[in-house]
Amino acid sequence: MPNTLPAPADGALRHPVPAPRGPRRHRLRPTRGGWSVVTLLSLVMAAVAARYVTLDPAVFFSLQRATYLHHELPLGVHVSGAVVAMATGPWQFSSVLRRRWPRLHRRLGVGYLLGCLVAGIGALFLAPIAYGGAVSGFGFAALAVAWLTTGAIGLRMILRRRVADHRRWMLRSFALTFAAVTLRLMLALAGALHLDFRVSYETVAWLSWLPNLALAWWFTRKRPRTQS
Repeated sequence: MPNTLPAPADGALRHPVPAPRGPRRHRLRPTRGGWSVVTLLSLVMAAVAARYVTLDPAVFFSLQRATYLHHELPLGVHVSGAVVAMATGPWQFSSVLRRRWPRLHRRLGVGYLLGCLVAGIGALFLAPIAYGGAVSGFGFAALAVAWLTTGAIGLRMILRRRVADHRRWMLRSFALTFAAVTLRLMLALAGALHLDFRVSYETVAWLSWLPNLALAWWFTRKRPRTQS
């Protein structure tokens, strides 16, 4: 029986229809300028917060000085871990460091996660006594839980060798660590605008980290590939 099927055109042989592509992996490539600013602010914040490690009442938040004097242990635990997290966090996102000194990258990552763990636990103990009462306390407690959760998932991802997902969750974790910086910047702005300090503090207890996390989540989302 003769073959009655039409022969394919030459163009079809030379230009096959591409197969549909799956979800595109979004590469996390922070700009050099942005990374430099974040690193500088983080290191300055770590240096400022390190004064609390001495437990010198003279450096305590004045409106909380009496409270902190009765809760020096959780305060010292929180600040110690936070200083480590702030100082080591930005360096995880240096592609040069990851390529040239992978062992140092891993060690800094371990130090960062341990800092988050210690600081997060301390924060949970400090949240009930936060200035501003229940509104601030719940805000800082929620931040601590989110902080511990993102760090734990980031660790789980790298243990499963899911490197892209590990980077995604570590960026989300550091967005929460950076809340220490955004909190102080927002309070400084509220002071410049002569807003009521207590109301500002209650508000900033939430706004210092929720936008950070939302922005990090948006930046690290998986985007669909465009069809060619």
